[in-house]
Amino acid sequence: MARLAFIGGTGPEGTGLAIRFAKSGHAIYIGSRSEERAAETVAKIHEASPGADLYGGPNLDGALKADFVFVTVPASAHAELLKELEEAIADKIVVDTVVPMSFEGDDGPVAAMPEAGSAAEEAASLLPNAKVVSAFHHLDAKQLQRVDRPMQGDVIVCGDDMAAKQKVMALVEEINYVRALDGGGLKNSRFTEQLTVLLVHINKIYQAHTGIRVTGV
Repeated sequence: MARLAFIGGTGPEGTGLAIRFAKSGHAIYIGSRSEERAAETVAKIHEASPGADLYGGPNLDGALKADFVFVTVPASAHAELLKELEEAIADKIVVDTVVPMSFEGDDGPVAAMPEAGSAAEEAASLLPNAKVVSAFHHLDAKQLQRVDRPMQGDVIVCGDDMAAKQKVMALVEEINYVRALDGGGLKNSRFTEQLTVLLVHINKIYQAHTGIRVTGV
């Protein structure tokens, strides 16, 4: 089993993924700027997965100890935090789940891509030694936390390092009924990230928790 650190792991996405992977038997580290919030999230995960190997504390410690570093921070904190963690992350596999979006009035979110083109490409530019892979953009965070219900949908995984991408795809398929699809190089992350913005609009219209399923493959 691997050691998975969730940087900014106290939010809905990080918590949901951590719960699912704790149930698979992985060692989970919840990183946060607030050790109190990290401890609260660890307690929540423990309730969902008693006996899991769980830790919590500063983001830096998680980046140092993990085999996989999941980036689950708000887009506004993305660049600054990765700059702080570059040395700790070194050449590890980084799984970027961030979707840059902004909210404008009652019209819902709009994509707010960084200059690099996507959050994942920004991560790669800030972490030159890391193996950056993007994934998990289209699984609903609230549904991830409902371990009494199976997840449904596909996860498109993008990355330039094939070995790292295959390892992340294997992690994806540890979540029952979820399929990993190879989305090509990291540059395609801009499309998967922007698709999430559309799903948020669909969720609002239908009061639903949507995902995606690609047919024909």
